[in-house]
Order: sequence, then structure tokens, then C-alpha cells
Amino acid sequence: MSHALICGSLAYDNIMVFPDRFKQHILPEQIHILNVSFLVPELRREFGGCAGNIAYNLKLLGGEPLIMATVGDDFAPYRQHLEACGLALTHVRQVPGTFTAQAFITTDLDDNQITAFHPGAMNCSQQNRVEHAENILLGLVGPDGRAGMLQHAQDFAALHIPFIFDPGQGLPLFSGEELLQFLALADYACFNDYEAQLTVERSGKSIEALAQQVRALIVTSGAQGSRIHLPGRTLEIPCAKANALIDPTGCGDAYRAGILYGILNHLDWEETGRLASLMGALKIENQGAQNHHPTRAEICARYQQSFGTTIRL
Repeated sequence: MSHALICGSLAYDNIMVFPDRFKQHILPEQIHILNVSFLVPELRREFGGCAGNIAYNLKLLGGEPLIMATVGDDFAPYRQHLEACGLALTHVRQVPGTFTAQAFITTDLDDNQITAFHPGAMNCSQQNRVEHAENILLGLVGPDGRAGMLQHAQDFAALHIPFIFDPGQGLPLFSGEELLQFLALADYACFNDYEAQLTVERSGKSIEALAQQVRALIVTSGAQGSRIHLPGRTLEIPCAKANALIDPTGCGDAYRAGILYGILNHLDWEETGRLASLMGALKIENQGAQNHHPTRAEICARYQQSFGTTIRL
């Protein structure tokens, strides 16, 4: 069986809600001696990290993803969850004496956020090597430790395995020259609109010039849909309508699972982009990045409802 190898983070998302407004508790004239404490009666701990989220969604579509990631001594609950989802953990390496990567996010009533992120075992991601995985048809290099992202891109290229460069939150770790090197190695690239603009600024090249480095460059723009830049043409992909707007966390990862599925199954780019858009819409209807459970039949039905055409998964 052929697989997609998804290199990136596995993380816990600790999400807290402060039932007030930060601005009521932070005095601008005292910002130089800031010392505040927020009582957060509501706390959720969700399974996250880009590699976990993408693999979860690709599995919903019927794919057989492999996750390549590094985790800490506290990984047991997440391991049980992934195993229950039928996801292989052959290339998930536990690093003794570390914590699994974790985000601590506090949101106030105005949807302002204060976030702290501890990378933990993610900083050891270069210990995993792509050549240790077998039967890989397609790869993805997602947000991870800096050294790991560089290593895995070089590994895929050396093994002539096509891969998607998807830097996400890891993009600021790299210079313009390094970003261009990633694109030279990759076959595909995927950014949100902010990441695309940052890449343009750091590299000094336009989106059109960057797109010439890869077979397809995808830029997502949330509710405005997405663009797929292909040789000689650009596809405008509409945003699939969601039944409810509950939580955007992980929508980009769900979208990327649709892109992976389309490439692996030789769908045309129009179908691939629309499927990716639909996966993001299905995710936003649920809280957390891995709590939605549509069947493949339900995904097909929603695709027809959203776009007026059929798709066979």
C-alpha cells in the first residue's frame, strides 16, 4: 500500500476562555511592569498539531497517511486517540525527558488572544528521517522544528518523492533565500494569504514568480476561497458553505488533506481544490481540530450540495 508521509507537529491545544476583556485589566501606562492574572473557568484540551490534523482529515477521506513527528513523555492520551482513529504511529518518535508540543491560548470576550507555545519534543524532529518510511508516494513538510523542516525537505528531494511545502506558523523561522530553496526542492506549495505575502516580501519575488518554481502553488483566503496557481493559469476555488461557523482551528489543515487526497488520486485541480474547500467547511462546523466525523458518503453528498457536481471518493 502506498502512503502519504506527513512531517510536522503533534501538539496539545489548551484553550481557555476569559469571561471579560483583557483591556479592562491591562493599564497602558503600566505596560512596562506588566503583571496580570486571568481567571479562566472554561478550559478545553484538544488534540492538534498540523501533522495530526492533516492525517486525521486524510483518513476521513479514505487515505492511509503516515505521521512523522516527535513527541514527549506526556503523549499517551494522544496516542490512544490516534490509534482509535486507525492512524499508524510507526514514525512517531518519543523523545525522553521532553513534553509534547503545546499551545496555551486564552481568549477574551472580544476574541482577542494571548498565546504561549512550547515546542518541546518538536525541536528534535530532525531525528526522524524520511528514508526510514516505506512505500511513500507523496510527502508534506509542515510546521515543525526548524532543523527538521530543512532535513525532511532535503530527504524527500534526495529520494525523488514529490512533496508539498506547507510552512504555516514555521514560515518566520526562514530567510527569503531559505524559502526559495524549499520551493526549489518541492513539487507543490501551500500558504494562507498572510504566509504568501510574507514569502513575497522575504524572497523579493512575486506570487507568479514563486509559482513558477513548483507544479502548483495554492493560496487560501478563508471565506474568500482559494487560488491554485498552475502553469499558464490560475484557478479560483470558491469557499464551500458551512452550516455553522463554530471554530476555525484546524480548517487550513483540513483543506490540505483535501489537496493531498486529490494529488494521490489523480483528481483534476478543480475537483481537488473544491474538495479541499469542503473539508475546511466540515471542520469549521465543529469545535476542535479532530472532533468532526463525516463519512465518505456524507462528504460526497455535501460536495454535490455545495458545488452542484458529483465526486467519487
